[in-house]
Amino acid sequence: MYINEGYINDLVSRALVEDIGSGDLTTDSIVPGDLEVTGFIKAKQDGVVAGLPVARAVFRCLDADLHFAPRVAEGARVKAGDVLVQLSGRARTILTGERLALNFLQRLSGIATATAELVEKVRDYPVRIVDTRKTTPGLRLLEKYAVRVGGGHNHRLGLFDAVLIKDNHIRVAGGIKQAVERARARVPHTAKIEVETEDLDGVKEALEAGADIIMLDNMDTGTMTRAVRLANGRALVEASGCINAQTVEAVAATGVDIISVGALTHSATALDISLDVGELKPMPVKA
Repeated sequence: MYINEGYINDLVSRALVEDIGSGDLTTDSIVPGDLEVTGFIKAKQDGVVAGLPVARAVFRCLDADLHFAPRVAEGARVKAGDVLVQLSGRARTILTGERLALNFLQRLSGIATATAELVEKVRDYPVRIVDTRKTTPGLRLLEKYAVRVGGGHNHRLGLFDAVLIKDNHIRVAGGIKQAVERARARVPHTAKIEVETEDLDGVKEALEAGADIIMLDNMDTGTMTRAVRLANGRALVEASGCINAQTVEAVAATGVDIISVGALTHSATALDISLDVGELKPMPVKA
């Protein structure tokens, strides 16, 4: 999943305004303007790195002359103590941008790490781990990007790119059949129609209505297995609801095609990453 540089710069600019406001009172009052430093961004625990381009944008938005040198690639698996980035430039730039850059790196690396763990658990099964729309408002593209970095896939990006008929839609429409018929009559032929089901009767009704994808919401693995057999390739089958590292392999073994996990974005623990200042030196005097 490609993240547009303009999108990153716009997001970072707004985040900097939120954080700095009229100025960094602490740094500007303590740190000489002519001091240069070397800084090192380090992992403090094992994980998968995501968000290096965003961290770079933070420092570059503050000072285009700052040198940002990644020591690892985006998506790399790292160990505690590994240096991720070496920074060289104005001390004020590095200290002012430190927290925001780390916030992005920690958040996105946490998502990538959580995703990679689930992907590894099901690597022997023909199934995809995907995210959901349970994302931080305004950060959806970045968080879904981090899922891809971790080896997962993306569900719909928003309400605009696929039809997902959920329980409340079904209730308002009067049933699964009616909801699917109305959607099919109005949406483009290129749009997939997915139906959320809570039991095998719902699965049967969704199949008869011609749904492209059937979501099995909070079903036990035995019911999931029967649902996959009912579908028999007529529709993709997605498992969803309370799936974690302890249960994901058993869910994959039912034969579902997709496993969606909202916790990848709404509950991922940030990866512990820090920035340490190293060598200090005055900036050269310009003639």
